[in-house]
Amino acid sequence: MLHVPPPFPEACAVAFPGDDAVRSVAMAWQDSLMRERRMAANTVEAYARDLRQFLCHLQSRTGAVRIAGLVALKPRDIRGFMAARRAEGVSGRSLMRALAGLRSFARHLERDGHGSVSALGAIRSPKVERRLPRPIPIAAARALTDIDIRAGESREPWVLARDAAVLALLYGSGLRISEALGLTRRDAPVPGVESVTVMGKGGKERMVPILPVVAEAVAAYLAACPHALDPEGPLFVGVKGGKLSPRIIQYAVASLRGALGLPDSATPHALRHSFATHLLARQGELRAIQELLGHASLSTTQLYTKVDAARLMDAFDQAHPRAGARATDRVLDSAGRSPAG
Repeated sequence: MLHVPPPFPEACAVAFPGDDAVRSVAMAWQDSLMRERRMAANTVEAYARDLRQFLCHLQSRTGAVRIAGLVALKPRDIRGFMAARRAEGVSGRSLMRALAGLRSFARHLERDGHGSVSALGAIRSPKVERRLPRPIPIAAARALTDIDIRAGESREPWVLARDAAVLALLYGSGLRISEALGLTRRDAPVPGVESVTVMGKGGKERMVPILPVVAEAVAAYLAACPHALDPEGPLFVGVKGGKLSPRIIQYAVASLRGALGLPDSATPHALRHSFATHLLARQGELRAIQELLGHASLSTTQLYTKVDAARLMDAFDQAHPRAGARATDRVLDSAGRSPAG
């Protein structure tokens, strides 16, 4: 069978393709995203990966990549890359992120005096539908934050207490996982602490409330943790005492999905969605939820109103005496006949 090499070699995942000048500018751009713009590490990693893939794409077609060649790019060069990625099954949302990363890199080139990559201005962002958040049911969300559900695992008790505390913060305070793992020992939300300040996207700070049950979970972790935590160091640490990786929490939730009968969409971030959806279902004020989540735009928070509306209609269809008739009416209408006829 003929072996077809992948369009983006493994080397692209290690270093930026191109000559020394291109690699130097790319590394400086990546550093600026973290230090100056304070982007989340996952976002910087994704942007850098997209740039590597784009440079690999150019290199496979034009040879050595140089800054002068980047500035002289034509719209067809960008479209060719996007088409190649689309042919590999990359989603419109990922393509939109890739284009955003390329534009960010182009702005960095221009600020450094290398010239403008005008071709990017002629490319439209792909249209994508905004996916509705997928919250976890209340009972399952509570179970995920309960240390007892993992009592049968062969993990050290303090590790189980740590994971339960992190998940309690995601569901109880609506934090992103990066925000929870970014807390320092000095800022630990323990009993008596009613709120903490977290660093969100774009380096924006916000204050979030701490429920007593969340504070108790954090206190239980601290009491069991075998490591001496630096007051200015991370609150949540791994088994060797270093900063805890988000993947560890993701793996913990993945291992619980089967036991709780949850779909693949039940992730640590889904607990944040659950926080917002469950607040809204109990008459939480939309503006207040926006502040708690740290959304820059209210339109982002408004997605949760659509989730709640969809759940209400499902409940109505299941409980109302006329639900069966409504379903029949919809079928008849779709066939072009009047329900009354």
